[in-house]
Amino acid sequence: MDDFTKLFQRYSVNLDITHRCPLECVCCQRYSSFTSKGLKVPGEDLSIDNYAKVIKYFKHINFCGQVSDPVHHPKFIPFLEMAYENGNSVSIHHASAAKPEKWYKKAFEANTKARWTFGIDGLPEESNMYRINQDGEKLFRVMQTARPILEQKPVWQYIVFSYNENNIEEAVRMAKEIDVKFMLLYSSRWRGSNDPLKPKNEKLSLNLYVGGN
Repeated sequence: MDDFTKLFQRYSVNLDITHRCPLECVCCQRYSSFTSKGLKVPGEDLSIDNYAKVIKYFKHINFCGQVSDPVHHPKFIPFLEMAYENGNSVSIHHASAAKPEKWYKKAFEANTKARWTFGIDGLPEESNMYRINQDGEKLFRVMQTARPILEQKPVWQYIVFSYNENNIEEAVRMAKEIDVKFMLLYSSRWRGSNDPLKPKNEKLSLNLYVGGN
């Protein structure tokens, strides 16, 4: 069996479908390699035709940008609709919060089976201390809006930083209150041992996933 045949026997694929994102997260490659140096982020929007080829061969589509946020692809809602109609399972990782709130409702309704993960690192009002330009309070409202529409519970992804390491219990309480999953993550992208964003408490649990199915 050749490598090409093996590739298309894979169950899932991760797609970075655009080059757009309004956030300036300092540990993100988008910022560290491009925007902080005044460089244009390379890339282009994935075409409808090429996307159609992808969903033909892969059962699961993961929209998780490495230098972008997938919702900023101009055809993202049609992409969700196409996956739904084709029977593909879909997961989306989103943090920018820059779309109008009415847009999100359309996106959720376009594919109610999709699994959405929202990156809110800390309590909603403090998450922009890392995710520069993010409106965390708006994204929290969007996550609430998603809950009754989507068939799978939305996931609140919370990366631990020095500014939010003491607010984890409060965040877990808030997640339970709106009936979404809570996922705690620990980063390794520190800019040296004295990085001010690095959490101080080394005894925190290495992982936390709350919320059931």
